[in-house]
Amino acid sequence: MIDFSKPWPLGLGTRAWPIPVIIAAAVFIKLLAFDHALSVMATADPQWVIDIFNWITRWGESDWILIPSALLLAISAIAARLLRRRLVKLALIETIQTSAFVFVGVGLPSLVSNIIKRLVGRSRPPIFDHVGSLTFHPFASDFFYESFPSGHTTTAFSAALVLGFLVPRWYWLGIVYAVAVGTSRLVLGVHYPTDVYGGLILGTLGAYAVRNYFAKRRWGFERLADGKTVRRRPVALRRLLKRSQPKAVR
Repeated sequence: MIDFSKPWPLGLGTRAWPIPVIIAAAVFIKLLAFDHALSVMATADPQWVIDIFNWITRWGESDWILIPSALLLAISAIAARLLRRRLVKLALIETIQTSAFVFVGVGLPSLVSNIIKRLVGRSRPPIFDHVGSLTFHPFASDFFYESFPSGHTTTAFSAALVLGFLVPRWYWLGIVYAVAVGTSRLVLGVHYPTDVYGGLILGTLGAYAVRNYFAKRRWGFERLADGKTVRRRPVALRRLLKRSQPKAVR
């Protein structure tokens, strides 16, 4: 199990940070050399496989996460303003912090990804025969020049990390989902491997950055004296749920 108490993954944030950065850069350069060949290999699948990944890729869009979390955030905030009972109000504040973390933890990396891909303006695989894989048209506002990084992959990996921060034992389920979404972008031929790799890094680091920001303000997370960052237990919410359970009849 990954240690979510560390401020950053893979040694980032420590004196050894150049090592993972160099490794990540080396992997990117290596992938770049085989970008088109790997992209062609990934799309050589039967139609039934493409149909499955067409369904999977839909879950890389952020609306199915952002809309429910925004609604829960808004409803909890309104209820917290109206209700006076202390335990209920505290439980609602905990709900607000959690739903806000989900919304920002997924939404912010996704937003940054969309800004970067428009700024970079890299060409997508479908137009490789016309312009190659390294043609750039920044701010073209054209789907075919918005390849790097993969927005779907960014969303999926940020969601997987958000899930891991909240419920660590479910982290690997989230990673399976994220890998499936990233793979779908290759199978469907809309991204190069380096685009997916870029989305993986952006989604992961973006989720960590949001978690660290929340911890700094003790919004659902906190930084301990030993430097570890942990989730604050939703004590009020648990007490409220426990009280609401029907008592056993003797």
